[in-house]
Amino acid sequence: MGGPIFDFINALASGNFMAALATLGAMAVLLFICFPIHEYAHAWAANKLGDDTAERMGRLTINPFVHLDLVGSLLLLAFGFGWAKPVPVNTYRLNGNPKVAFALVALAGPVSNILLAIGFGFVYQLIKTSDIILLEYLCIIAVRINLFLAFFNLIPVPPLDGSRILAAVLPDSMSDILHQIERYGFIILILAMNTGIFSGLVSAPANFFTRLLLS
Repeated sequence: MGGPIFDFINALASGNFMAALATLGAMAVLLFICFPIHEYAHAWAANKLGDDTAERMGRLTINPFVHLDLVGSLLLLAFGFGWAKPVPVNTYRLNGNPKVAFALVALAGPVSNILLAIGFGFVYQLIKTSDIILLEYLCIIAVRINLFLAFFNLIPVPPLDGSRILAAVLPDSMSDILHQIERYGFIILILAMNTGIFSGLVSAPANFFTRLLLS
Protein backbone atom coordinates (compact mmCIF):
# COMPACT_ATOMS: atom_id res chain seq x y z
CA MET A 1 0.00 0.00 0.00
CA GLY A 2 1.43 3.31 -1.06
CA GLY A 3 2.00 6.23 1.23
CA PRO A 4 1.78 10.03 0.88
CA ILE A 5 4.67 10.30 -1.56
CA PHE A 6 2.87 8.02 -4.02
CA ASP A 7 -0.35 9.98 -3.57
CA PHE A 8 1.62 13.14 -4.36
CA ILE A 9 3.14 11.65 -7.52
CA ASN A 10 -0.20 10.26 -8.69
CA ALA A 11 -1.90 13.61 -8.12
CA LEU A 12 0.76 15.38 -10.18
CA ALA A 13 0.54 12.79 -12.93
CA SER A 14 -3.23 13.18 -13.15
CA GLY A 15 -2.96 16.96 -13.23
CA ASN A 16 -4.76 17.40 -9.89
CA PHE A 17 -2.45 20.07 -8.54
CA MET A 18 -4.72 20.98 -5.62
CA ALA A 19 -4.60 17.37 -4.38
CA ALA A 20 -0.83 17.35 -4.89
CA LEU A 21 -0.43 20.50 -2.80
CA ALA A 22 -2.76 19.13 -0.13
CA THR A 23 -0.73 15.91 0.08
CA LEU A 24 2.51 17.88 0.24
CA GLY A 25 0.99 20.03 2.96
CA ALA A 26 -0.06 16.95 4.92
CA MET A 27 3.47 15.57 4.82
CA ALA A 28 4.89 18.90 5.93
CA VAL A 29 2.38 19.27 8.78
CA LEU A 30 3.10 15.78 10.07
CA LEU A 31 6.90 15.89 9.80
CA PHE A 32 7.54 19.51 10.73
CA ILE A 33 4.73 20.29 13.18
CA CYS A 34 2.99 17.22 14.62
CA PHE A 35 5.99 14.98 15.27
CA PRO A 36 8.32 17.69 16.65
CA ILE A 37 5.74 19.25 18.96
CA HIS A 38 4.64 15.81 20.18
CA GLU A 39 8.23 14.95 21.15
CA TYR A 40 8.88 18.44 22.54
CA ALA A 41 5.85 17.99 24.80
CA HIS A 42 7.37 14.82 26.22
CA ALA A 43 10.68 16.61 26.83
CA TRP A 44 8.95 19.64 28.38
CA ALA A 45 6.86 17.49 30.74
CA ALA A 46 9.87 15.43 31.80
CA ASN A 47 11.86 18.59 32.45
CA LYS A 48 9.05 20.10 34.54
CA LEU A 49 8.87 16.87 36.56
CA GLY A 50 12.57 16.94 37.38
CA ASP A 51 14.30 15.01 34.60
CA ASP A 52 16.52 17.22 32.44
CA THR A 53 17.88 14.33 30.34
CA ALA A 54 16.10 15.50 27.20
CA GLU A 55 17.20 19.10 27.77
CA ARG A 56 20.84 18.05 28.16
CA MET A 57 20.59 16.05 24.92
CA GLY A 58 19.18 19.04 23.02
CA ARG A 59 15.67 17.62 22.71
CA LEU A 60 13.86 20.41 24.56
CA THR A 61 13.19 22.21 21.28
CA ILE A 62 10.59 22.34 18.51
CA ASN A 63 13.32 22.14 15.86
CA PRO A 64 11.97 19.28 13.69
CA PHE A 65 15.41 18.12 12.56
CA VAL A 66 16.31 17.30 16.16
CA HIS A 67 13.31 15.00 16.55
CA LEU A 68 12.89 13.39 13.13
CA ASP A 69 14.08 9.83 12.63
CA LEU A 70 15.42 9.14 9.14
CA VAL A 71 14.04 5.62 8.82
CA GLY A 72 10.75 6.53 10.48
CA SER A 73 10.31 9.55 8.20
CA LEU A 74 11.08 7.58 5.02
CA LEU A 75 8.67 4.81 5.99
CA LEU A 76 6.01 7.40 6.73
CA LEU A 77 6.40 8.94 3.28
CA ALA A 78 6.50 5.58 1.52
CA PHE A 79 3.89 3.62 3.47
CA GLY A 80 2.05 6.11 5.68
CA PHE A 81 3.37 4.59 8.93
CA GLY A 82 6.40 6.02 10.69
CA TRP A 83 7.77 7.59 13.83
CA ALA A 84 10.02 10.27 15.29
CA LYS A 85 12.93 9.78 17.70
CA PRO A 86 11.61 8.91 21.18
CA VAL A 87 12.57 11.45 23.81
CA PRO A 88 14.89 9.92 26.44
CA VAL A 89 13.40 9.89 29.93
CA ASN A 90 15.16 8.80 33.11
CA THR A 91 12.30 7.70 35.36
CA TYR A 92 14.60 7.67 38.41
CA ARG A 93 15.02 11.43 38.12
CA LEU A 94 11.30 12.20 37.93
CA ASN A 95 9.70 13.73 41.01
CA GLY A 96 7.09 11.78 42.98
CA ASN A 97 5.84 8.35 42.03
CA PRO A 98 7.93 7.26 39.00
CA LYS A 99 5.06 5.38 37.33
CA VAL A 100 2.65 8.29 37.68
CA ALA A 101 5.26 10.85 36.61
CA PHE A 102 6.21 8.77 33.58
CA ALA A 103 2.53 8.47 32.67
CA LEU A 104 2.21 12.26 32.79
CA VAL A 105 5.25 12.59 30.52
CA ALA A 106 3.67 10.10 28.13
CA LEU A 107 0.29 11.86 28.23
CA ALA A 108 1.89 15.18 27.27
CA GLY A 109 2.49 13.96 23.71
CA PRO A 110 -1.12 13.12 22.78
CA VAL A 111 -2.37 16.19 24.65
CA SER A 112 -0.10 18.40 22.53
CA ASN A 113 -1.63 16.94 19.36
CA ILE A 114 -5.16 17.47 20.65
CA LEU A 115 -4.31 21.11 21.42
CA LEU A 116 -2.83 21.50 17.94
CA ALA A 117 -6.00 20.06 16.43
CA ILE A 118 -8.10 22.56 18.40
CA GLY A 119 -5.81 25.38 17.28
CA PHE A 120 -6.01 24.44 13.60
CA GLY A 121 -9.77 23.98 13.98
CA PHE A 122 -10.05 27.50 15.36
CA VAL A 123 -8.06 28.89 12.41
CA TYR A 124 -10.32 26.95 10.04
CA GLN A 125 -13.42 28.50 11.59
CA LEU A 126 -11.91 31.96 11.08
CA ILE A 127 -11.10 31.47 7.39
CA LYS A 128 -13.71 28.99 6.11
CA THR A 129 -15.81 31.74 4.54
CA SER A 130 -12.80 33.22 2.77
CA ASP A 131 -11.36 32.30 -0.61
CA ILE A 132 -8.13 30.88 0.82
CA ILE A 133 -8.98 27.34 -0.30
CA LEU A 134 -5.52 25.82 0.11
CA LEU A 135 -5.18 27.13 3.66
CA GLU A 136 -8.60 25.70 4.49
CA TYR A 137 -7.47 22.30 3.16
CA LEU A 138 -4.30 22.48 5.23
CA CYS A 139 -6.26 23.26 8.40
CA ILE A 140 -8.61 20.35 7.76
CA ILE A 141 -5.66 18.03 7.15
CA ALA A 142 -3.87 19.30 10.24
CA VAL A 143 -6.92 18.69 12.44
CA ARG A 144 -7.31 15.15 11.13
CA ILE A 145 -3.63 14.26 11.39
CA ASN A 146 -3.25 15.59 14.93
CA LEU A 147 -6.34 13.80 16.21
CA PHE A 148 -5.33 10.58 14.48
CA LEU A 149 -1.83 10.84 15.97
CA ALA A 150 -3.22 11.58 19.45
CA PHE A 151 -5.59 8.62 19.53
CA PHE A 152 -3.06 6.32 17.88
CA ASN A 153 -0.51 7.10 20.58
CA LEU A 154 -3.11 6.46 23.28
CA ILE A 155 -3.40 2.79 22.24
CA PRO A 156 -2.20 0.84 25.31
CA VAL A 157 0.39 -1.18 23.40
CA PRO A 158 4.09 -0.59 24.12
CA PRO A 159 6.00 1.44 23.15
CA LEU A 160 3.12 3.84 22.54
CA ASP A 161 2.22 6.48 25.11
CA GLY A 162 -0.98 4.68 26.06
CA SER A 163 1.00 1.77 27.49
CA ARG A 164 2.90 4.14 29.82
CA ILE A 165 -0.38 5.62 31.01
CA LEU A 166 -1.91 2.18 31.52
CA ALA A 167 1.16 1.02 33.45
CA ALA A 168 0.57 3.77 36.02
CA VAL A 169 -2.74 2.24 37.10
CA LEU A 170 -1.72 -1.42 36.90
CA PRO A 171 0.01 -3.38 39.65
CA ASP A 172 3.74 -3.87 39.17
CA SER A 173 3.31 -7.48 38.00
CA MET A 174 1.06 -6.38 35.13
CA SER A 175 3.33 -3.44 34.31
CA ASP A 176 6.19 -5.90 33.93
CA ILE A 177 4.15 -7.86 31.39
CA LEU A 178 3.64 -4.70 29.35
CA HIS A 179 7.38 -4.12 29.40
CA GLN A 180 8.06 -7.70 28.28
CA ILE A 181 5.78 -7.50 25.24
CA GLU A 182 7.32 -4.22 24.05
CA ARG A 183 9.57 -6.11 21.61
CA TYR A 184 6.42 -7.37 19.88
CA GLY A 185 4.64 -4.04 19.95
CA PHE A 186 5.21 -3.24 16.29
CA ILE A 187 3.75 -6.60 15.21
CA ILE A 188 0.75 -6.16 17.50
CA LEU A 189 0.07 -2.72 16.04
CA ILE A 190 0.30 -3.97 12.45
CA LEU A 191 -2.20 -6.71 13.26
CA ALA A 192 -4.50 -4.27 15.05
CA MET A 193 -4.48 -1.93 12.05
CA ASN A 194 -6.17 -4.65 10.03
CA THR A 195 -8.99 -5.23 12.50
CA GLY A 196 -11.98 -3.34 13.85
CA ILE A 197 -10.02 -2.69 17.04
CA PHE A 198 -7.94 -0.02 15.32
CA SER A 199 -11.02 1.63 13.89
CA GLY A 200 -12.73 1.68 17.27
CA LEU A 201 -9.74 3.06 19.17
CA VAL A 202 -8.34 5.49 16.59
CA SER A 203 -10.31 6.13 13.40
CA ALA A 204 -13.78 6.46 14.93
CA PRO A 205 -12.91 8.95 17.72
CA ALA A 206 -10.53 10.87 15.43
CA ASN A 207 -13.23 11.23 12.76
CA PHE A 208 -15.85 12.20 15.35
CA PHE A 209 -13.79 14.99 16.86
CA THR A 210 -12.63 16.15 13.43
CA ARG A 211 -16.26 16.68 12.43
CA LEU A 212 -16.89 18.41 15.77
CA LEU A 213 -14.01 20.87 15.32
CA LEU A 214 -14.77 21.59 11.66
CA SER A 215 -18.56 21.80 11.79
